[in-house]
Amino acid sequence: MSAGRHLGLGGRAFRLLMLATVTSFCGYVLLLPLVPLWATRGGAGELGAGLTTATFMLTTVLIQLAMPWLLNHGGYRWTFPVGALLLGGPAPLMILTMDLTALIALSAVRGVGFGMVTVAGTALAARLVRPNQIGRAAGYYGLAGGLPNLVFLPTGVWLALNIGFEAAFWTAAVGPVIGAVAAFGIWLCAGDGRPEAASGAADERSAQGRRAATLPVPLLLMLIAAVASSAFTTFLAIPLEHASWVAVAALLAYSALMLAGRWTAGWLSDRDGRPVLLVSGMVSAAAGMALAAWAVWPAHAGWTGPGPAGAALVIAGAALFGAGFGATQNDTVVVLFRRAGPAGYGTASAAWNIGYDAGTGVGALGLGLALQYLGYGWGFSLTAAALVVCLPVATSLARTPLRRAR
Repeated sequence: MSAGRHLGLGGRAFRLLMLATVTSFCGYVLLLPLVPLWATRGGAGELGAGLTTATFMLTTVLIQLAMPWLLNHGGYRWTFPVGALLLGGPAPLMILTMDLTALIALSAVRGVGFGMVTVAGTALAARLVRPNQIGRAAGYYGLAGGLPNLVFLPTGVWLALNIGFEAAFWTAAVGPVIGAVAAFGIWLCAGDGRPEAASGAADERSAQGRRAATLPVPLLLMLIAAVASSAFTTFLAIPLEHASWVAVAALLAYSALMLAGRWTAGWLSDRDGRPVLLVSGMVSAAAGMALAAWAVWPAHAGWTGPGPAGAALVIAGAALFGAGFGATQNDTVVVLFRRAGPAGYGTASAAWNIGYDAGTGVGALGLGLALQYLGYGWGFSLTAAALVVCLPVATSLARTPLRRAR
């Protein structure tokens, strides 16, 4: 049976990739707040709880560095299903122990699995579709990876505290197992989705090497945007602890508009042949950050939260930032794919995911220091300024037509 008949946005292989992504990311999102909480219940302090997440992200980035080599040596067929099993398999084992060392070790294994899933999945999103569908494919992949955040980030803690941690840990295992089965189905019906143009032609490999020097520019934009995103995902709830409904509404607006921005950017980039929303996305992100900075500027130790106008500013700022961040995500990954060419999809995917994950980690650390010594208003404002500084780079990149991978 020809693998080509299963390729394209409507093909069986791409639908299986969407299923594998949604279910695997459910296992990731569910445990994101629960492993630290489980560690503190076992007697670990905040530092120990944070180490579980830090270890997870460290092993994620380390395996992502190796993924281009693995993908180029047959890894497209097996890295996603194996990664999904590594992500979900250790989850039920956490029921058996609250020992911090054991939880850190299990988190390290899960991080390896997540790194494999993210890079393989992003690259397959481009390899399983036609060249003129890459923007929309990246957008749909972003939706598949983002939907679990809308569902399980707010409900995962509720599930653990009301039904039990055992139910949460088993649920976090079942999702990735389903993802592994779906990813194995991709292998059966489409192989590695290898584009015909990338079937080993020497001129394509040579061109890929020459184009590698152009990859850092979109990667830099992704890195800065990811650093900024940690202001909302990591720190926004802290000054709003006495106005929790504002934090919940803001994070829901952020997540929903991020998905909408990512899908819209993918559709427009396929239609117009250039990263249409890159500049406006950066402007929207900077404006949203500035609004949030204004709203939380009065935050101090005894602050009880913003008034009605401040709450509206926080929610509007989160929505603006989310829309801009989503557009920036999609346009940067599409530019990376177009510049790398079919033979370099694995490298482009690894670079983009490292930028996203490393940027999130660096942002959490750097912004944490800035907020501690400067306050929330100044810290958020400096983040908005960093996005504005990147606008000339984004403008230059947006004027360059996307190279259509043949």
